[in-house]
Amino acid sequence: MFVQKNFPVKQVLKFAGGHVIWLTAWALIATSFTEYLHYLKFDGFKVPWLPVSIVGTAVAFYVGFKNNSAYDRLWEARKIWGAIVNSSRMWSTTLISFSSLQFAHEEVSAEEVAAYRRKLIYRHIGWLYALRSQLLIPTPWEHINQSKYIKRQTENRFKAWGIGLFNDQVTNIELKHYLPANELESLINAKNTATQIIHAQSQALKEMREKGIIEDFRHMELQNILNEFYTHQGKAERIKKFPLPRQYGNGSQIFIGIFIFLLPFAMVTEFHDLSIWGAWLSIPFTVLIGWIFVFWELIGDYSENPFEGLGNDIPMLSLCRTIEIDLREMLGETDLPPAIEAKEGVLM
Repeated sequence: MFVQKNFPVKQVLKFAGGHVIWLTAWALIATSFTEYLHYLKFDGFKVPWLPVSIVGTAVAFYVGFKNNSAYDRLWEARKIWGAIVNSSRMWSTTLISFSSLQFAHEEVSAEEVAAYRRKLIYRHIGWLYALRSQLLIPTPWEHINQSKYIKRQTENRFKAWGIGLFNDQVTNIELKHYLPANELESLINAKNTATQIIHAQSQALKEMREKGIIEDFRHMELQNILNEFYTHQGKAERIKKFPLPRQYGNGSQIFIGIFIFLLPFAMVTEFHDLSIWGAWLSIPFTVLIGWIFVFWELIGDYSENPFEGLGNDIPMLSLCRTIEIDLREMLGETDLPPAIEAKEGVLM
């Protein structure tokens, strides 16, 4: 997540400045071709501005629709992780309050109750990091799995404003720290580690019920919170595993391409009669208009996948650490890890 209020010009140029080169080249080629025909006294090749402007208006509406859809996916992902934060706090405080010796059998000690609390809260922290790790696994439609050029560009963006700014080995470290040693290997090697962690939590609640550490009502309430985690996980996986429909995502690229192809011819026609150099004055305006449309497209394209590991992502690492601190503090611990800080204007 970008945390700067405004993007510096340098960052904007790093993101989309390269497109100015090919836009300028195309504007020069189209203008030179049109002027050459004019030099040959062939004035029949003229593209009127009105139909091209109508195409541009239609494309702008289409790109706006796509960007709104991309933003909806991004905002829904943030709401899901906000719900995970709230449910996690609810899980910890309810577990601590509900687990006691009130209904326990005589052989159960206070130390055993405290051990159950710690194990279930620690395992939940492990679930957070496991879920984050799973959501960062690339899908076929994400940028890292595209052409060699886009893949290389994405890798550079990971380093400049993405997961490359942070030590992403944190997930492996945290899982080893928070998952029980006798469960670690089986959980990590599971097809869906996060799912199996919640299942292990449910089995632990069953054990606590059998020992009388919690009774039926408290068991059901805690199980309901676990079910909420399954719901949150499923919602996040839905966004991760179902892309913005490609007919919408790819269509805007095609329509912008058509518009930019026509744009310099219409601009030359519009500027030609202004002065002897009017046609050439159209080039910077062509580049500017084309670049705006390309920039819109890039914003939507890099916002539609909120779990990609880039700077526009949901700050899952920061949220995991926030929950980790809160839950461990509820256990009475004081040796807490530091909060995740933004780097280069990016909070992951």
